[in-house]
Amino acid sequence: MGGFFGCASRSDALSDVFYGTDYHSHLGTHRGGIAMHDDEIGLQREIHSIENSPFRTKFEQVFGKMKGRSGIGVISDRDPQPLLIRSRMGTYAICYVGLITNAQELIDKYLVDCCGHFDAMTGGEINSTELLAVMINKKESFIEGIKFVQQMIEGSASILILTERGSLIAARDRYGRHPVAVGKGEKGYCVSFEAFAYKKLGYEDEKELGPGEIVEVTADGVTQLAKPGDKMRICSFLWSYYGYPTSTYEGVNVEMMRYRNGAIMADHDKEDPTLKEVDHVSGVPDSGTSHAIGYANRSALPFARPFIKYTPTWSRSFTPSEQSTRNQVARMKQIPIHELIHDKKMLIIDDSIVRGTQIGRTVDFLYSHGAKEVHMRSACPPIMYSCKYLNFSRATSNMELIARRVIMELEGEDGFKHLEEYSDGKTERGKNLRKVLCEKLNLTSIDFQSLEGVIEAIGLDPCKLCTYCWNGRE
Repeated sequence: MGGFFGCASRSDALSDVFYGTDYHSHLGTHRGGIAMHDDEIGLQREIHSIENSPFRTKFEQVFGKMKGRSGIGVISDRDPQPLLIRSRMGTYAICYVGLITNAQELIDKYLVDCCGHFDAMTGGEINSTELLAVMINKKESFIEGIKFVQQMIEGSASILILTERGSLIAARDRYGRHPVAVGKGEKGYCVSFEAFAYKKLGYEDEKELGPGEIVEVTADGVTQLAKPGDKMRICSFLWSYYGYPTSTYEGVNVEMMRYRNGAIMADHDKEDPTLKEVDHVSGVPDSGTSHAIGYANRSALPFARPFIKYTPTWSRSFTPSEQSTRNQVARMKQIPIHELIHDKKMLIIDDSIVRGTQIGRTVDFLYSHGAKEVHMRSACPPIMYSCKYLNFSRATSNMELIARRVIMELEGEDGFKHLEEYSDGKTERGKNLRKVLCEKLNLTSIDFQSLEGVIEAIGLDPCKLCTYCWNGRE
């Protein structure tokens, strides 16, 4: 996913940019970057890998190297950002959040049409941020360029620019798939993916950008450059998985949504005889925990934490490159509480099941410590489509998804004509999917939240929510 933060202030803004960006660390594990503007120095930039250590430890040294009264920072789950660009509109820094699925088509066109070359990364890939900049630079102004980008790309892109004048230009993606909020403080204004990030820094809510809206932000105010569109498709997974518990999107808090979601699942399970003797409910940390609390509160089953994720040294940001090492780190993160696992009938709730690898390891871990039964509930429906807007599932093919693989085993490609039935646990196809998943994952039982349940828990108009990864509807 990724997230960004920007600030325009009447005094030095580096501290706010540093901490505001750091508060987005839950959204990405690949690269972090900061760009600052100073009236004397001009634009400055630092980019570091955060794959093996968190943002803060990599960027603490910027306080001795950078300064300025405006700046932007980004946590990126893909390309190095922000980039410094020289163009007809002057020199500027740019970063974005999103995913461009027709990047190769655009590269083929603009590689010839504009400058004849792009800077290539390792493996020959093109930085998507540079592609966006090239497209913006085709037009006469940032406004025209950003509108052009939003029309031409397939996927999504929320963009944050730091100009050579020190102002910020922020644009929410065309359909508002991710949030962009503006905060107001005593010394200026800020722009952020996560509103809680600026509230911790003393800013108050000024406004949320609408879909496709573009604004310019200075220390003195916010100017609308393009009005928002009418159509919104904000990502439902912001509440189910990506969002931090303190986050609020479109007026709906993440933690509260997860409580409601868990309660709806408990209502669905209240007549399930297989759960009558469950000893306790637990969540797969971290995002599964809140769903489990909601489930336990509604069902009156005890809530427990039978295993704890050890984060002081094995943080989420630590992502070794070798699969064997990643597997070892995943095992080392989970610390069991023997008394809450041995000889227990357990119900565990996770935010989702994507490939099935992680939940499979968790189930094996619980049985290896003496669990008698392990029941599983997913806080969202079976994932049937790889995300093409925010890269949630990180799958390069639909066949990496465990639900798709099971359907292929059961029915071959003809089964893909009946994905809606497979999602529904009341149909024969849905029951078969769940039966095979139990066998593959060594579970006593498994079920999924319904799409209607997720939408009810969020509480927004369904037409405003992106549910593509569950039902393929754009």
